[in-house]
Amino acid sequence: MTDHSPARPADTPADARARAREQALAWLVRLQCASAEDERAFAAWLGEAEENAEAYLHAETLWNGAAVQQAAGQLNQRQRSTWTARLRRHWKPLSTAALLVVGVLGFGNLPVRLQADHLTAVGERQRLQLDGGARVLLNTNSALANDRREGQGIARLLQGEAYFQVPAGAHPPLEVQAGPLRARAGDTDFAVRYLDGQAQVRVQRGDVDLQSPSDQRIRLRAGDSISLGPAGFSQPQQADMGQALAWVDGRLVFENCPLSQVLAEVQRYYPGWIINRNARLDDLAVTGNYRLDQPLETLRALAHITSAQLQEYPALVILN
Repeated sequence: MTDHSPARPADTPADARARAREQALAWLVRLQCASAEDERAFAAWLGEAEENAEAYLHAETLWNGAAVQQAAGQLNQRQRSTWTARLRRHWKPLSTAALLVVGVLGFGNLPVRLQADHLTAVGERQRLQLDGGARVLLNTNSALANDRREGQGIARLLQGEAYFQVPAGAHPPLEVQAGPLRARAGDTDFAVRYLDGQAQVRVQRGDVDLQSPSDQRIRLRAGDSISLGPAGFSQPQQADMGQALAWVDGRLVFENCPLSQVLAEVQRYYPGWIINRNARLDDLAVTGNYRLDQPLETLRALAHITSAQLQEYPALVILN
């Protein structure tokens, strides 16, 4: 049987741009409370076509325009409840567009922010002093809460990464919670990272006692590293602390690391999106020592040593 129905005309460039702009607006809203899967899907969408990246930049410009700022200001004036009072304390890390979307669509990932006593934006670090004498360096895009339980102070890492320095004679010892992880330490320097539901501990000096939800207990010593996920503790490993904790000194150090891992780490410090459209670069080994407060310069250096082409846009970098 012959099909005599008219053929569907192919998309014109104008059609493709219009469709990309519709999708970009949808992504802009979705990303305000995005999961890790959402972020991976967004990165894939950005890399599918050149008009997608351009459309997203256009959509972001519209959201951050004068009209949206005015609407966000009006919304803020109308919200006088307790959560908004606390939200104003953390206004800096939130964009105007994010505040508007939160007000219209709900809280999204704001529960983490609203629980936190200390927050850092992407690319920011913050030094803190806890009761009992422990010092903390809070890394990029991190949230920390100070709680008390039965008179004991507890530092809760809600997301991100923190480096704890506990002096000798601290009483009681410092207790740290990061998702499923419980840590107790005295006279110790150690780092805790909590991302995507997995906690990781690296001990630079002294000992740290760890406990899992299933009551697994492990003592880590200087030079040890361990992870805790849904399957429990991994096997403790010896780690190169000079490389693993280089961020404490403001550096990012890589030795024969796949470029995909390097870009994922740089992404944590870059306030925008990094897209690699050349899959052949993913496994390319990279060795280098970079400043973490200059992620764009790091990306330019990586493009140079890998012979990749770098396209730079506001809040977006694409490697080809």
